[in-house]
Amino acid sequence: MGEVRAKKALGQHFLVDLNIARKICDSLSGGSAAGGPCTVLEVGCGMGVLTQFLLRRSDIVTWGAEIDPESVAYLHAHYPEFAPRLVAGDFLGMNLRERFPEGLKIIGNFPYNISSQIFFKVLENRDLVPECVGMIQREVAVRLAEPPGSKEYGILSVLLQAWYDIEYLFTVNETVFNPPPKVKSAVIRLRRNATQHLGCDEALFIRVVKASFGQRRKMIRNSLKSAFGDFGGAEHPFFTWRAEQLSVADFVELTCWVDEHRG
Repeated sequence: MGEVRAKKALGQHFLVDLNIARKICDSLSGGSAAGGPCTVLEVGCGMGVLTQFLLRRSDIVTWGAEIDPESVAYLHAHYPEFAPRLVAGDFLGMNLRERFPEGLKIIGNFPYNISSQIFFKVLENRDLVPECVGMIQREVAVRLAEPPGSKEYGILSVLLQAWYDIEYLFTVNETVFNPPPKVKSAVIRLRRNATQHLGCDEALFIRVVKASFGQRRKMIRNSLKSAFGDFGGAEHPFFTWRAEQLSVADFVELTCWVDEHRG
């Protein structure tokens, strides 16, 4: 069958540069001689530009998730050996724990319109996903890897950095895609850090981070009071700061304080 037509509604921009495709695939670590190959899930396989390099590796077993029926048909025709491990459906709706109870690594040229949702799903399954390599919009990649103090630093930066070490690997120009996107892309790598527990109520931590950035230009006092009330008039030293000034450790401290003082 012929090439797949890129669908705007799915945020599809097909990578056509094979050198970059190989470089992305080489950025993902594999299994070991002792432990055997590891499971890798490619999100959004498209026409298989990454898939072909992943399938050549003996240190991984590649699975795929593809929502576009036309791409699924193309992959079945061109990579028949891959077909039994290709899941036709939406990655965001997959139950990873049920399908991959032993864990998995994730890779993909992620559609721009759902890249943040993909990372939130990685976060939800952080005990299953030790590593993720993704090509995303450059400005999102910068945001995720930014340290505190930057105006790019935001909710997803804090939440991902709490449980993952994030590396900005390289920038990818618009010209290597069909159709070309309007902005540059970048490849980032997430590797699970040593944190098993943050030392606070983790569900509350997520609420505190989201609330703090909810009114980004305001001091944290105003943002948290909108979400949690006035804490009986009690004040924390961070209340006069803005959310982008706080590190993960600062948010952990703030979460413990909120837990102690909320009504």
